[in-house]
Amino acid sequence: MNKAMSAIVKKDLRSITANRRFFVCLMIVPLVLALFLPSIFVLTAYYAPEDPDIQAMLGLLPQGLLSDDPGLALLHLIFNYLLPVFFLIIPIMASSIMAASSFVGEKEKHTLETLFYAPLSLDQIFRSKVLASFLLSMAVSLLSFLAMVIVIEAEVFFLMGTFLVPGPNWLVMLVLLSPSVSLIAVTLIVRSSAKAQSMEESQQSAVFLILPLVLLIVGQVSGLMLVSPWILLALSLVCMGIAWVLLKRAVKGFVYERLLG
Repeated sequence: MNKAMSAIVKKDLRSITANRRFFVCLMIVPLVLALFLPSIFVLTAYYAPEDPDIQAMLGLLPQGLLSDDPGLALLHLIFNYLLPVFFLIIPIMASSIMAASSFVGEKEKHTLETLFYAPLSLDQIFRSKVLASFLLSMAVSLLSFLAMVIVIEAEVFFLMGTFLVPGPNWLVMLVLLSPSVSLIAVTLIVRSSAKAQSMEESQQSAVFLILPLVLLIVGQVSGLMLVSPWILLALSLVCMGIAWVLLKRAVKGFVYERLLG
């Protein structure tokens, strides 16, 4: 990456963090999914572990993970099986907020023409926009995970006097699946932003990523299935392939006149 590309990445990162409205929108989803939702789950596991629906969900756990304490077993189920899938919403939403404004923001500020005078090809400009959104999405995801672990461990220790150990699902999620899904979301939305006239129009691509995720969440909450590390690994490989293809074909058919129009 040359200096001109680095300058675009830094400019985009500064613009999103300096915009109070964007920054607040960027923090809402991580606050809900990384702090409030896990707290509700912990309190539910502590005060209502004998609920019939909860017992049905515990029946999905492998025998080696079952515990004499139903509340502790439920917390393990929530922390290592349910929350990783919920967590995947964070990189999608974080990337969509910044990526949606990448080219649309330039059009609204009338700086798109100036951007094209940079000593970069259209492909390099596109990749710079994608990289800026991807880096911000990964930073938000990592900070959200750390905050979530701190909150959950503090609450579990206060209520039950023990700690939870993150399982292999989290390793696959943080290292492979979350970056892959984020890159897919960023590439699709930045591409849409290049052709869109508003942020709302460019964010429509994120819906196609949220819908299968919602189905996966419903399948787990309803007790139909549990997402194992092998399933997440397979999804990661598929998403990595999709992300690679999208990046290769991202600027196909793009011309300066179309972007300016």
